This record gives sequence, structure tokens and C-alpha cells, in this order.
Amino acid sequence: MADTTDTPAVGADTDTGGKRPKSVRVVLLALMIAMMLAMLDNMIIGTAMPTIVGELGGLEHLSWVVTAYTLATAASTPLWGKLGDMYGRKGTFMSSIVLFLIGSALSGMAQNMGELIGFRAVQGLGAGGLMVGVMAIIGDLIPPRERGKYQGMMAGVMALAMIGGPLVGGTITDHWGWRWAFYINLPLGVVALVAVSVVLHLPKKRSEARIDYLGAALLTVGITAIVLVTTWGGTEYAWTSARIMELIGIGVAALVGFVFWQTKAAEPVVPLHIFRSRNFTLMSVIGFITGFVMFGATLFLPLYQQSVQGASATNSGLLLLPMLGAMLVTSMVAGRVTTNTGRYKVFPILGSVLMTVGLYLLSTMDTGTSRFTSGVFMAVVGFGMGCLMQITMLVAQNSVEMKDMGVASSSTTLFRTLGSSFGVAIMGALFNNRVQDVMSERGGALGSKITEQSAQLDAKSLEKLPVLVREAYQHAVSAGTHSAFLLGAVVAVVALVAAVFVKEVPLKGAGPKAEDEPDAPAARPPVAETV
Repeated sequence: MADTTDTPAVGADTDTGGKRPKSVRVVLLALMIAMMLAMLDNMIIGTAMPTIVGELGGLEHLSWVVTAYTLATAASTPLWGKLGDMYGRKGTFMSSIVLFLIGSALSGMAQNMGELIGFRAVQGLGAGGLMVGVMAIIGDLIPPRERGKYQGMMAGVMALAMIGGPLVGGTITDHWGWRWAFYINLPLGVVALVAVSVVLHLPKKRSEARIDYLGAALLTVGITAIVLVTTWGGTEYAWTSARIMELIGIGVAALVGFVFWQTKAAEPVVPLHIFRSRNFTLMSVIGFITGFVMFGATLFLPLYQQSVQGASATNSGLLLLPMLGAMLVTSMVAGRVTTNTGRYKVFPILGSVLMTVGLYLLSTMDTGTSRFTSGVFMAVVGFGMGCLMQITMLVAQNSVEMKDMGVASSSTTLFRTLGSSFGVAIMGALFNNRVQDVMSERGGALGSKITEQSAQLDAKSLEKLPVLVREAYQHAVSAGTHSAFLLGAVVAVVALVAAVFVKEVPLKGAGPKAEDEPDAPAARPPVAETV
């Protein structure tokens, strides 16, 4: 570690009451802005996409505007975590903000769809560092005992972004133009950048080890192949097509090679020893399943409410308010309870139970389910996810040494991202197949033709359908969501099993350190001594 001085670090308690100094609140505000930027961007762009296509053209490449961003974010996430561990968290995090802002500015200036896709990839590279940097810096600044409270606040920011994103995107596009959907990031990002630069004080590191370029390349290829398989499978290409099989082969070969190389590399991108911790491995599994469920639910719930319950698509983010509101409140409560008691095992177990029950309840919805009833079911899922969202990050960070904090944060984030990709792909494939089957049964030849290209119809297309075909489609969507959410409930049981085996290692400040616990990380030096 760096030399010690009498200067307290941001994050150190400066009085007997244990209150955080004003500088910490400024840093936390900057971190919240950075988290909001990373989460809000895709939500805003989704609303602006019809206008963007209308001006730039390139409808056939529309999906790549989102895919390029997602790919770059997922592929860069582990690299940012490792760079932070090797060269210092502050400089790495600021670099990711700058890269994100450059990508945002260039995206706003794009003159054609090809440029926009390329610039979105630049933006995604920066976004990978934003997500990891926020969690890793909290891990550096805040003792584990208190960390749950602040990570619960970050989960609240994520929920607010998912609720407000479509509303903000629609307002900006209608009044300022779609380019401001990107430009709006610039003033917010500059505020975060200045606050971090001036107020955040962390030790400067300089590792003598070389970056593991081969490991980084293999991991990037593997992640890219996985995301493309889950994005293209069943939509752009059939699941059994040669292209998908090639991508699966490339992905498996790259990841197997990556794992092998990590055992040989001097400074591995993802040191495999962190998976020797049972808690860390279990949290990775739970994080994967949480991503699987959450993004699957946010995709199909608005579709069900619009197609079956007749809800307006204008304020699509508000349709998820029962789930996201419950998630927000529970995240904060779970963080506060963890801070006050130092205990956390109850939350993964309770969260997994509620998530499983909620998904099963959602699978029982049909064409006669009221909005109130579906809202209650959504809230149950939200309560479950709120118990899991940030507790997984907290326990994962508590299971590794300080030198691996960035890698632990990035790995946990990556598993959640990959889970979301698999969730959308697998639940989507099940949904589409079920919709097409029911449309063939109830709608006949016309029903099959209507859903031949896509099982998801927008409101305008739905209004133009004959009454009998429209009713058939409503039954089909109801059947599709039943299958998708039933699958989600089955997958959520795996999270429950994993949660049962979590070992409650005392958090720092929660009592004597469990020296004999295999999952207990090495003693962390006080943050004040690292400056």
C-alpha cells in the first residue's frame, strides 16, 4: 500500500459519531450520477429509436445500435476491474467517464447509422468502467458493515433509471431532438468527473506486471460470441443455423482457452483463486439468475400489459412501477438492516423465495387478470429482487482481498449482464414459439401470417387486426408470458438453493473477524491508512 499520513481518506470516519464527512457525500453523489448515466442511456435511446431511424435510415441495422453498446459494455467490464486493481481506482474510473462522454458526444453528431453504431460501441466501452468503478470505489471507501446501505442506494438509482428512462427519452426527443438524448450525458458527466477529481482521494498504484493481453483477447472473444448468440438466436438466425453453431463453437473454445490461460498468466485478468471462495461463487450464480429474471420480466411485462390489458405504450416505464418501486424500497431497507446488524444471509434466501413465488404468480396471468392483480404479482417479484440486487455485490466483495476488489466487482457485474442476455434470449424464444403456436390454433392462416415475422406487435398493428384475430393474439401473448415466467420461476429455484449454502462471514464492524472461516478475506487495512 501507499505510505501512511495523518490525512484522513474520503470514506474514513472523522468523528466519534461515525458520520461521514461532507466530501464523502459529494463523492457518493458523483458515483450516483455515473451509475445513472450507465443505466439511463439504453432506456432513453429505446424511446428515441423510431425518430433516429426516421432521420438516419438504416432500419435493417437498428438492433445494432443497442447490441454494439451491450457488447462493448460486457466485453470491457472485466478489463476495467483489473485495470483498477493494477493502476488505481480513481484514474481508471475517470478514464471510463471521459471515454463514455466522448462516445456520447460522437453519437450525438452521427450522420448515418454506421457512425452511430460505431460511436455507441465507444460509449459502451466507457459504460463498462462506470458500472465497475462505482461498485469498486464504494468497496474501497466504505467498510463492509456499512456498504449495504450505500449499495442499496445504488440499486435505487438503477430502479429510478428504469422507471424514468422512457419518460425522459420521450420528453427529450419530442422537445429537443434525438441528438440531445446523447448530449444530455455531457453536463452530468462533467459534474461527476470534476467531483471525483477534486474530492476523491485514493492511493495511486503502479503495477510492475504487464497486462494480460492474451487473456483479455480470449475473454473478449468469448463474451462477444455469447452475447451475439443470445441476441441473434431465434431472431436474425435460427437456433440451429450454421452461424449460431459457429458462434457457439468460437465462444466455447475462447472461454476454455481463457480459463486455461488464467492458470498460467502472471497477472490474470480474472484470477481464478477468487472462485475458491464459496460465497463468491454462489453470489456469481445468484447474480446471473437475478439478471436472467429481471431483464426478462422488464421485457415481457409491458408487452403483456399493452397487448392484453390495453395499457398505453406512451409511458411504458410506469407500467413497471410496482416491481421497480418495490425493488427500490427493499434494496434500501436491506442495505440499512445489513448496516445495523452486520447480518445478510436472510436476504438472499428471502429474496430467492419471493422471486420464485412472484414469477409463479405472474405465470398464472391470463386475459382476465386485472391490472391491480398483476401489479401485486409484480411487486412480489420486485421485493425479491430488491433483497438480491446489491447484497450479491456486498457479499462478493466481502469474500475477496482488497487487491481483488475491482476484479470481484467486475466479475459480479459481468455475471449479471450475461444473465440478462440469456434471460432475454431464452425466455424470448419460449415466448415467441408459444405465441406462434397459439396464433396458429386460434387465428388460423391469418394468425400464423401476422406473427410470422415477429411475435411482438405494436399498438398500431394490434388496432388494425380483425376482432377475432386480436382476441387470438391476446390469448397467445397470455400463453407466451405464462411459459416465460414459469421458466423464470424454475430458474429462480436455483438461486434459492445457492442462497441456502451461503456462509454468513461477519462483515467488518459486525463482531470478531472469523479467522478460521475459509471465506473470510484477509484483514483489510483502514482506508485512512492508504493515503
